[in-house]
Amino acid sequence: ITLGGINTAVLLLSSLTMVLSVWAAQAGKSRHVQAFWIIATMVLGAVFLGIKVVEYKAKIDHHLVPNASFHFDPAHAAEPAVAAEGASHGKDHNFHEALKTVNPNHVRLFYSFYFTMTGMHAIHMIIGEGILAFMLWMALKGKFHAAYNNPLEVTGLYWHFVDIVWIFLFPLLYLIGRH
Repeated sequence: ITLGGINTAVLLLSSLTMVLSVWAAQAGKSRHVQAFWIIATMVLGAVFLGIKVVEYKAKIDHHLVPNASFHFDPAHAAEPAVAAEGASHGKDHNFHEALKTVNPNHVRLFYSFYFTMTGMHAIHMIIGEGILAFMLWMALKGKFHAAYNNPLEVTGLYWHFVDIVWIFLFPLLYLIGRH
């Protein structure tokens, strides 16, 4: 939940920087101001993808990728540090006890959806990074100004769409069922 929440904040901030890059072009700001906001958006997109890599690595390390090596042991589902912490907190202990009753096939199904949906989102983020790199090149060449900025604006719409998709994925994959 923590990493997903941080990623949500990062993407919302990247939407702001994308808007500011479009604004800079529409307001006729210098190519360096436009480039600054495009680079800021790209950096935030890269931060998002970096955090996603950290999440994926943890799931891979715990054999939670739904493939032939998938392994979910309900008795050992929690990290040792979390399990030790849970021993001193009744609520956490109840959560870990409830994990023991989870059907491993349901867990496999969840991770199938998780990797498919977040993987498709990550692919679209990478595509967006490529488009932004081209927009950066155009901005640095001085192609955008108050009368012509449509490519950057359309790129912004794409970026916002990818962000909106995440706004649906975050509660669906990270929050639902966390009662």
